Amino acid sequence: MHDVPHHNAPIASEKIVSDRKIFFLDLKENPRGRYLKITEDVGGRRDTIMLPILAAQDFIQALQSLTEFESNLPA
Repeated sequence: MHDVPHHNAPIASEKIVSDRKIFFLDLKENPRGRYLKITEDVGGRRDTIMLPILAAQDFIQALQSLTEFESNLPA
C-alpha cells in the first residue's frame, strides 16, 4: 500500500488567541503555488481568506504601516 500525501495538510501553522477571537495561519500549497490560509474563529463562526505567498510581504508591510499609524492616534 502506498502512502498518499494529504494535500490539504499545512506545511506550517501558527495560532493567535486575542480576546474572544482565534486566528489560524496555515502555510499551504496547491498546483498554483504556496499561499497563506488565514482563518478567524469567533464563537464557532469562521471566516477565511487565502493570500498568495507572493503577496505576503506586501500584506505584512501594509499591516505594519497601519499599526504604526494607529499607535500615533490619540487614545
